[in-house]
Amino acid sequence: MGLVVSAVRKDSIAASLPVVAGDTVVAANDMPIRDLIDYSFALADEHVELRVEKAGGEELVLEIDKEYDEDIGLVFDQPFPGLRRCQNRCLFCFLDQMPPGLRTSLYVNDDDYRLSFWEGNFITLTNAGPHDLERIAGQRLSPLYISVHTTNPDLRKQMLQHPRAGLIMQQLAFLKSAGIEMHTQIVLCPGINDGRELDKTITDLAGFWPRVRSIAIVPVGLTRFRQGLYPLKTLLREEASALVTKVERWQQQFLKALGDPLVHAADEVYLKAGAPVPPAELYGEYPQLENGIGLVRQHLDALKIWLGGLTEPLGATQKITVVSGTLAAPILQEALHPLRRIGLDVRVLPIRNNFFGPAVTVTGLLTGKDIASQLKGKNLGRLVVIPSVCFNDDGLTLDGLTAADLERILEKPVVTSRDPRDWIRVLKAAGSGH
Repeated sequence: MGLVVSAVRKDSIAASLPVVAGDTVVAANDMPIRDLIDYSFALADEHVELRVEKAGGEELVLEIDKEYDEDIGLVFDQPFPGLRRCQNRCLFCFLDQMPPGLRTSLYVNDDDYRLSFWEGNFITLTNAGPHDLERIAGQRLSPLYISVHTTNPDLRKQMLQHPRAGLIMQQLAFLKSAGIEMHTQIVLCPGINDGRELDKTITDLAGFWPRVRSIAIVPVGLTRFRQGLYPLKTLLREEASALVTKVERWQQQFLKALGDPLVHAADEVYLKAGAPVPPAELYGEYPQLENGIGLVRQHLDALKIWLGGLTEPLGATQKITVVSGTLAAPILQEALHPLRRIGLDVRVLPIRNNFFGPAVTVTGLLTGKDIASQLKGKNLGRLVVIPSVCFNDDGLTLDGLTAADLERILEKPVVTSRDPRDWIRVLKAAGSGH
């Protein structure tokens, strides 16, 4: 019980207290501290009594007066002690399809409701017992992000390979009664949870509206390392097209009945089908952007606005190369075409995913080595732009390369971009010679 302090921020309230790294915060305002959620709840007050256990066993009670919701400057190395790992053996698990030798963090598969609330991670609730659900309700841990996949109890147990997977409808009902907002996802596996099963799942989840605020349909991802596992199929172009049509019907039905489109297909589905992505109004506040729902639309709209504001030529024509996964490359090339009018010759270069296999077509799963090997020796122009989705928070690709590494390999300046605003900054700088 408690949180172990790993650092004390300089010039913070805690810097003036007798607290150092290695001490343990065990309670606040007489409430035991189990994790960062408890700690944050306790600190959302102007007066806090903090009980701290020193490394030698001595206990101190520290009285702190602060602004409401002001952080006092303690840093914890393990903010969620006892992190719950996934106990499922999902038929479609992406981690089972990964080779050894990548970053260690890529093999960590959590299924912890605390991280669902805190960071937006998707959970299955198979390891959430009655006490966990009561805590979620009592502390109003909302919203939660829940991987449902199917509401058919027997099919869900088969897909997740967990005996508690069939409890999903009861769990969702409890969360609805507690007023918890939920964002749900369905990893669509052709021949398993599509067709009538998908219709039932959508209908069941819609019954929990307005607590279920979104339903995402994401096609299963398969890599070349999928060996000795349950045989699965990728979503074919004609199946993607049929799914787009079905989602459009659901959206119109829910808009009429609920005033909310509710269900969304991943951007990947529209790109694979060769269909236009929906307009922004169908995505609302983009609640599942990190799940690939509406990311293309948001980027296209932002690009259109910013490109529309560029009227002055940036000097002599400059050629640059933009990296993309094979799926999004055509639509991105079209979106960037207007840059020609101000003197930027942009070539979007689709990178084939040789590492995971050609069935993996999204930009975020490109490795540094694939990017380097397919760009090396080509006429790349003045610089190379790589979407920041290819890098983690430490600036590393899946296989541990940095932008600086790629610069050395390609012998060209390499920049990363986070969003369309970044695109414009980078492209203008490239064109103006800065």
